[in-house]
Amino acid sequence: MPRRGKRYREMYARVDREREYSPADAIALVKDLQSARFTETVECHIRTGLNVRHADQQLRGTIALPNGLGRTVTVAVFAKGDKAREAEEAGADFVGDEDLAQRVQEEGFTDFDVAIATPDMMPLVGRLGRVLGPQGKMPNPKVGTVTNDIGKTVSETKAGRIEYRTDRSAIVHLPVGRTDFEERALLENYAALIDEIVKAKPAVAKGRYLRTVTLATTTGPGVRVDPLRTRNIVEEPAAVG
Repeated sequence: MPRRGKRYREMYARVDREREYSPADAIALVKDLQSARFTETVECHIRTGLNVRHADQQLRGTIALPNGLGRTVTVAVFAKGDKAREAEEAGADFVGDEDLAQRVQEEGFTDFDVAIATPDMMPLVGRLGRVLGPQGKMPNPKVGTVTNDIGKTVSETKAGRIEYRTDRSAIVHLPVGRTDFEERALLENYAALIDEIVKAKPAVAKGRYLRTVTLATTTGPGVRVDPLRTRNIVEEPAAVG
């Protein structure tokens, strides 16, 4: 373990490194290990057995967590006419077409978490790849951010719909919520997340799919979760004591 402060070492010592906790026990422990002076994010890191060097073994999609993320998501929409009005009515923070694209391209404006575009806007938005691409904010039909269903997409995104994808090490990193969430809310979000990843398993994947699952706060130690316990997660109470 890298050199850490006294508080971190004390938290680390409370985690049984030989144990794979049940989801309920892991969440209870992660919440109990909260020590920062700010409300931390609870993160889930899923190491898969996928060979991401092959395009057909990469995961990418979106999921709307049942209890959201507990934070405000800022949304920019590239649309015009009725679709622009639809985006505004759904609560989009920035809406425009050429004017918004020009602001991004010339001013480097990226003060939003998610960008959504209607299909007819993609020739325009495609020119913004150098700005939006490196930040992971480029609209993409594979994750539902290029769509004509603007109202629903904006509403779900504002409510906490998030994108997931495997990194170069075949790991999926996702937020589950915040440490001030009730344990059941975190458990419901975790269950939805695991269910989504299991359903997204590529047909060509071989061997063990979910290798390890770890929950942790922003600054806390990781708590290993039993990756085989993927059914009836919410009905499973945490152990007492």
